[in-house]
Amino acid sequence: MSRVKMPLVLSMIASSALVSQSGCFWMTSQGPNLGPLAIPIPVPVYLQKSREDKFWNHERYGRAPILGPLRPGGPCEAMDEPSDDEVMRALEKARPVQGNWPFLYEIQRNNVRITKCKVSDYIDPPRHYPLVGPAQQHHAHYKCTVYFQEVKRIGWPVPHTLVDEDCREVVYIDHNHLHMVGEINPGCDSEY
Repeated sequence: MSRVKMPLVLSMIASSALVSQSGCFWMTSQGPNLGPLAIPIPVPVYLQKSREDKFWNHERYGRAPILGPLRPGGPCEAMDEPSDDEVMRALEKARPVQGNWPFLYEIQRNNVRITKCKVSDYIDPPRHYPLVGPAQQHHAHYKCTVYFQEVKRIGWPVPHTLVDEDCREVVYIDHNHLHMVGEINPGCDSEY
C-alpha cells in the first residue's frame, strides 16, 4: 500500500471502532443489547394521534356498562347526558378539523357552545345476552347542537382568512347500557 492510503485506512478502522463502542450504536458490547431495534424510528404525529384517540374513545365511550336491576318505583330514566368531550369527538369524527396543512390551509373552531336535548329514552324487554345473562337494554338518544365560529386560514396562492360567524352542526349520540334482570348473585355461593 502506498504511504498516503495507509493512514486513511487506519483512521477509518479507528473511527468505526470508536463509533461502535460509544454506547450510541447497536454494536456495543456493554449492557443489554437490542440489536438494530435500538435505533429509534420516527413515528408520524398523525398515526400516533389516531392511535391515542382510538384508545381514548374505547376506554371512555366504547363500552356498555352493566348496572343493577330496575327497582319498582325507582328512577328509570337515563341519568348521564353526553359530556362536552364526547360531543366534540363525535363532531371531529363527522367533520374533521385536525390534519390540516399548517400555514397552507388551517381550520379552527372558536367560541364553541353546546346544547344537548334528549330525543328518546326507552328500555327493551328482558332477553338473554351471552356472557351477561338475562338483562334489559336501556337506550338514551341525544341530539347535540354545536354552535361555533369557523375560521379558515388559506396561505397559498394568495393568503387570506375566511370567518363564518354562525356555524351550526348537529350530532346524534346514543347511550346504551344494560340492567340485570331478576336476583343477582355477584359471588359464588356454592355449598359443599
